[in-house]
Amino acid sequence: MTLTDLQPIFSTIWVVWFFVLFTGILFYALSPKRKRRFEESGNIPFRDDPRDRLS
Repeated sequence: MTLTDLQPIFSTIWVVWFFVLFTGILFYALSPKRKRRFEESGNIPFRDDPRDRLS
């Protein structure tokens, strides 16, 4: 078997691996227990900076 013969197998494995990785990231990002943390992180740009009040 040469590398050329194995290319279709590697392509299939790559697609399956990418799909598993993508769904894992989706489950991580959309899980309800992380919602509060992500909302707090999303509000960071809107917080007042104490250094702005001094000037």
